[in-house]
Amino acid sequence: MTVIPIANHTRCYCDRTVEMQSVFHLPVAPQVVARTRFSPPPPAHSRSLMLPGAMDLLAGTMKERRASITMVAITGPGDPLATPDITLHAVKLVRERYPEVRIGLKTLGIGSAAMAGELARAGLDYVEMQVDGIQPAILEKIYAWIRPGLKTLKISEAVGLFISEQRNGVPALKFHDIQVVIATTLYPGLNIDHVAKISAEMMELGADGISLIPYSPEPGAEVSLESPDPRTVAAAVEKAANFLPVVAPLLIAKAGDPGSTADPAKVPLPRPTAKRPNAAVVSSNGIEVDLHLGQAIRLLIYGPREDGLPCLLETREAPEPGTPERWRELAKLLPDCFVILAASAGETPRKVLAWEGINILITGDNIEGTVDVLYGGGKKGKKGRLRPI
Repeated sequence: MTVIPIANHTRCYCDRTVEMQSVFHLPVAPQVVARTRFSPPPPAHSRSLMLPGAMDLLAGTMKERRASITMVAITGPGDPLATPDITLHAVKLVRERYPEVRIGLKTLGIGSAAMAGELARAGLDYVEMQVDGIQPAILEKIYAWIRPGLKTLKISEAVGLFISEQRNGVPALKFHDIQVVIATTLYPGLNIDHVAKISAEMMELGADGISLIPYSPEPGAEVSLESPDPRTVAAAVEKAANFLPVVAPLLIAKAGDPGSTADPAKVPLPRPTAKRPNAAVVSSNGIEVDLHLGQAIRLLIYGPREDGLPCLLETREAPEPGTPERWRELAKLLPDCFVILAASAGETPRKVLAWEGINILITGDNIEGTVDVLYGGGKKGKKGRLRPI
C-alpha cells in the first residue's frame, strides 16, 4: 500500500513487540483519500477485491490454516473508512463466520469518530491509525493531497480537518473498547524530531501504542528522500517510548502475507459456482472486451455447455442507461452470472454489483481466450491481464 502512505518495510525498530500474529489481509477498500509527496501516483484502476471474492479467498485460507490466522485486517489500496458500507459489511461477515479471530483495519482516521460506535457493534477489535504529524506545517510538507470526501481540498485546509479527525477519532474508538495503535512513518528532515510530540499527544488521547516505520524510497515516486540511518531511528524510538509503548506494526501487507495483494499475480480471479455458472461480457463487436460498462446496451452471456466447455449461450439486453436503478436492474438480469468482463467500470456499479455477488473484471483482451481462463483453461499468460477492480 503506497498511497495512504504505508511503505512495505521489512525492518521495524521497536523496543517492545506485540504478540506475534498471523494477519489475513482483506483488501476490499477501493477509495484512496490521500497521497504523500514521496509515493507514486495511484494506479488507474483500483486493486481492491470485490467483497464476495475476498470472502471466498478468506474461506479457502481459513480452511487450510485456520488455527494460525489470528487477525483479519480490512485493508486497501484505499482507506476502509472512506467506504463505510463496504467496511461495516466486511467486519460483520468476518465476525459472523469466524467469531474467534480479531478484526482490524488500517486508516488515516478520517471519519473514525463518527463510525466508532458502528465499528464496535459490527465486531472491530483493532485500529492502526497513520499519524505522521500533529502540526499543519509538517503535514503540508508530507502530503501532496488529501481528499476527505469526493472533493480534493487545498492542502492548507485539508491538514486542519485531518488533524481534527484524528484527535477526535482516537478517544472515540477507545470509548468503544477498540485497541488503537498509532503508525508513524519517519521522514528525515520532516517529522523525526516531531515523534515525541506525536507520541505524547496520542498517549493523552488514549492510544495503546505507537509503531515507528523508517521511510524508504518507493519506485515511481516523483520525490525521494534518504532513508533515516539506524542511529537516528533508535533515538526517535527512545523519545517516543517515554510516552507510548513502541510496538511492531501489524497491518503492513507484504507479498507472501495471506490475503495480500502486494503481489498482483496472486490476486485470485472469481470462479463459477453451481448457483452462478455464467459470465457476462461487454463488447461492441463480439470479439474483444472493448466497452465501458456504462456504455453497454447488451451483454453476451458465456457459460459451460453440456461437455463442460465454455461458449456463447445467449445475448441479453441491458437496462436503459442513465436510470437511477440501472445497476440493480442489471444485477436482477444476471442472477446466474458470477462475473462481468468490461474494458472499464465506474465506482457505483462495482459497489452495487458487489453487494449482489457479481464481480467486475477489467480487461481488453479477446473474449474467447479470456473466458477460457476464467473456466480454468487458456494460456496462463492471459491471467495477468485480468484486473479485479
